[in-house]
Amino acid sequence: MRTPHSTGARVRRVASILATGMALTVALAACSSSGGSADSGSASDISAALQKKSTITVWAWAPAVKAIGQAFEKKYPNVTVKVVNAGTGNDQYVKLQNAIKAGSGAPDVAQIEYYALPQFALSDSLADLSDFGLDSLKAKYTASTWGSVNLDGKVYALPQDSGPMALFYNKKVFDQYGLDVPTTWDQYIADAKKLHAANPAEYITNDTGDAGFTTSMIWQAGGQPYTTSDGGKKVTINLQDAGSKKFANTWNQLVDGGLVSPVSSWSDEWYKGLGDGTIATLAIGAWMPGNLETGVTDASGDWRVAPLPTYTAGETASAENGGGGDAILKQSKNKLVAAAFLKYMNAGEGTQISLKAGGFPSTVADLNSSSFLDAKIDYFGGQQINKVLAQSAKDVVKGWSYLPFQVYSNSIFGDTVGQAYANKSDLNEGLKAWQKATASYGNDQGFTVTSK
Repeated sequence: MRTPHSTGARVRRVASILATGMALTVALAACSSSGGSADSGSASDISAALQKKSTITVWAWAPAVKAIGQAFEKKYPNVTVKVVNAGTGNDQYVKLQNAIKAGSGAPDVAQIEYYALPQFALSDSLADLSDFGLDSLKAKYTASTWGSVNLDGKVYALPQDSGPMALFYNKKVFDQYGLDVPTTWDQYIADAKKLHAANPAEYITNDTGDAGFTTSMIWQAGGQPYTTSDGGKKVTINLQDAGSKKFANTWNQLVDGGLVSPVSSWSDEWYKGLGDGTIATLAIGAWMPGNLETGVTDASGDWRVAPLPTYTAGETASAENGGGGDAILKQSKNKLVAAAFLKYMNAGEGTQISLKAGGFPSTVADLNSSSFLDAKIDYFGGQQINKVLAQSAKDVVKGWSYLPFQVYSNSIFGDTVGQAYANKSDLNEGLKAWQKATASYGNDQGFTVTSK
């Protein structure tokens, strides 16, 4: 049985938390640490460093990291790994940014979500892992996760986990109302109408507006609303590109029609709805199973997993929803040992520890292993759900990138697109308002932002 992956709940909640003090701009490059000692090193340098008495501090929230640290200490007894949970999402990022600005107090290693990584990379706060030969690990990871850590030709983190999207659905509800598992979003909308007409207390899903979900859905629709150049200093935002409109025009039918439950994700009401069938599906990342198993115990056996519906019948297209990697801070005085720990955790023995703790892998070997793919999960009626989720990882649409100030942009989602949800008005207008406010912020912070 899989264990909970706490990253799941955190990733979805973080979008609604204000990113006070989180302006990671070009100007911050001058505030970052000069880097300390051992800013690069060969495999022999790293091996030698592991033989000396040393300590590294790791800021991470994933439950597996502590166990990985202990295993690393056992293998390298001269090294002490201090794992600190400095908070999740913005809580950690604010502390991390404060340490960067102060020039001291940052950890050697920090867990950072993919959407937030560009901000720290742009502020010149992170070491380029290519200096330690870790760029050679590219083939070990899925294209989408490697693309999320490889920015402007530099590798700023090693992928730790991933969140390829899938449709989690309540088979009991679908059987009760004779609903077909949708393969297209048009079919999904038809199911939504049929379900709600049969029982007005039941909905196909819930959605009160979530930045992470929205960007993932635009990603799946082929949108590329964020592009950068000149080392991230020049930014173009177009939340009315073809993919953005495709998502908004589709989702408008659900929001305008009152076909989505007005219940916030991760609330007590949300868990209740997932348990009693009043929320029948979730389009969400592959880290979700553990949350259902521990948070919705009464519905064990009711849920199943299917590929994410697409816009055209017969096509395959998915997106990432959540997940992150681990970076080395430039402030670190022990980068060689930190590099060894990153490799052990995310490309070595640590990946198995993460899997056992419920993490969804970003490593190709783990995604393709028979023990992973063939596992029959009791909660999902014995379905081999990892086959669906692993295929989704292969079907992630290429070419996506985040803003170099995505954390702030996500924090104002509720004041822009969120209002369209609240008023059941056109989500396209909400996206325009989000774009305008985001562009204004970017220009104020020293970026050159073009808003199309």
